[in-house]
Amino acid sequence: MSTEPLDLGDDKSLLLVDDDDAFLKRLAKAMEKRGFEVEMAGSVAAGKAIATARPPAYAVVDLRLEDGNGLDVVEILRARRPESRIVVLTGYGAIATAVAAVKIGATDYLAKPADATDVTNALLALTDGLPQPPENPMSADRVRWEHIQRIYELCDRNVSETARRLSMHRRTLQRILAKRSPR
Repeated sequence: MSTEPLDLGDDKSLLLVDDDDAFLKRLAKAMEKRGFEVEMAGSVAAGKAIATARPPAYAVVDLRLEDGNGLDVVEILRARRPESRIVVLTGYGAIATAVAAVKIGATDYLAKPADATDVTNALLALTDGLPQPPENPMSADRVRWEHIQRIYELCDRNVSETARRLSMHRRTLQRILAKRSPR
C-alpha cells in the first residue's frame, strides 16, 4: 500500500462529506498524504455550501447524513462542475441506491467500510474499463450479516418487524444480532 502523492493534474481539490467525524478525519489525513487538497463537511448543508462556492475536482460523499441525503450534494457538484469525479460512500449498500447515485452523476459507489486506497482507486479509475474484482471480497456470512443489519436499521431497530420481513424466527434473529460481525 503506497501512500506517495499521485499525479492528480493541476487541480487536486477534494471534498469529503460524512457525518462520522472520526472516519472523516482519518480519510482526510490519508487523502492528504496521497496529494489531495482536502476540504471537509460534516453535513449536507455544509457540503452544498462548499460545492456551490468552490466546486472541487474530486468528491467523496456519504449517502445518508443526519441532515439529509448526500445525493443532494452530488447533484449540485455535477451541475457546478460536470467533469468532477464523485464517489458515493454508504453503509447501506443496495443496488437501487447505487443506480440512483450513478444516474445523478456519481463516478463510483463504494460500501463502507472503504479505506483510502479503495477511495483513491475509485476516484482515479478510468471509466472505460471494468473494475478489478476485490482482493478481499466479503465472505457469504459477512454479506448475510450486512443484509440483516441493513434491514434491522430500516425497521428502526425493531427486532419483531425485522424478523417478519426476513422470514426468520425472532429468537434466531436476536442471537444473530447479539454476535459480532463475521469477517
